[in-house]
Amino acid sequence: MRVISIKDMIRKDVPIYYRLLFTGVAVLELTGKAAEYRIDFTIELKPTGHKDISVTILDDIHYPLLPIINELKTTIDAMHTNGLLPD
Repeated sequence: MRVISIKDMIRKDVPIYYRLLFTGVAVLELTGKAAEYRIDFTIELKPTGHKDISVTILDDIHYPLLPIINELKTTIDAMHTNGLLPD
């Protein structure tokens, strides 16, 4: 299982400046095939500098969720650090 990419990301307008809400499509390779799943994710920036990332998969998926969510969080964190998320 691996995250190939996250595409079609749209940032939702939220009046809270330290919370970033996004929607998009995760392209995942599960059991040797690439498949697309709709996701929502939130990045909340804490006063201590810590990022709290939460991911919700909107489509049904027949694979253990914990490894998928952990990989998505890692990918989202790297994208945020490198400035690859939409404004």
